[in-house]
Amino acid sequence: MKIIMLGVPGAGKGTQAKMIADKYHVPHISTGDIFRANIKNGTELGMEAKKYMDQGLLVPDELTVKILLDRVAKNDCENGYVLDGFPRTIPQAEVLDKALAEINDKIDFAINVDVPDENIIRRMGGRRACLSCGATYHVEHIPPKKEGICDACGKELVLRDDDKPETVGNRLDVYHKQTQPLIDFYNAKGILKTVDGTADMKDVFAAIVSILG
Repeated sequence: MKIIMLGVPGAGKGTQAKMIADKYHVPHISTGDIFRANIKNGTELGMEAKKYMDQGLLVPDELTVKILLDRVAKNDCENGYVLDGFPRTIPQAEVLDKALAEINDKIDFAINVDVPDENIIRRMGGRRACLSCGATYHVEHIPPKKEGICDACGKELVLRDDDKPETVGNRLDVYHKQTQPLIDFYNAKGILKTVDGTADMKDVFAAIVSILG
């Protein structure tokens, strides 16, 4: 069972990917994690990727897919995997499809966790973080005992720049331009499945499980 997770930033697809991985005993693969692992281990592919990253450049799609294929060739991927954060664009999806076809493999499901933009802006805008101890809160869902103060260490809570409405809006714009077309791409292949990401986390997961069987 090979799965790709799609959804706007903040839709909760990473959380769902971890839950899928736990339930079906398959690895949750994030491209960021495998880049870091390859660089840390000093692999040939990792060193090649590092050259681009050190210059602040994006790692080319072909190299990213090579690193990804190297990861999915490991024994723990025998029964499948959940890809989180890749592909992000149509060219990446095409390179991935071609590379998988060459080893007689393919993606089985593309799960789209669908959440409207206004929900994301509200969700992210409600996050609060303690820069002192790293604890995180949400003004609606996980409020601190005392408003604006960390339960753990008593320091002031802040709204991170990443979670400010204008930053979130920019990230959503980039997503809609680059990644939204993937929804049509995987729909045309007949493997796209969409779930309502505004529901409770457990209900979203139940909907995904009913799709995967």
